Amino acid sequence: MEGKVKWFNSRKGFGFVEGEDGQDYFIHHSALEQGVFLRENDAVTFEAAETDKGKQAQKVVLKGSKSSAPKGRKAPKEEPTEEEPDKEDIDSEDF
Repeated sequence: MEGKVKWFNSRKGFGFVEGEDGQDYFIHHSALEQGVFLRENDAVTFEAAETDKGKQAQKVVLKGSKSSAPKGRKAPKEEPTEEEPDKEDIDSEDF
């Protein structure tokens, strides 16, 4: 089935997709390939399943380009800093 992501919280690892049938399906991060993150309005294909917890999207595949990291989740680059020596490492004879 095809659908569109309504929302997906990458921190919590779940969200919902609206299927082409107009129904909402729960998506758990375990239904995605490793390294794939979803964003609102992403087009996906999935297998619809009726579980004891309700409708779920399984084997979810992102259509088009794959998102490698959620927005704003890249690690900041750290500038190299010059370390200051510990006071104990300095001999008074050095001065």
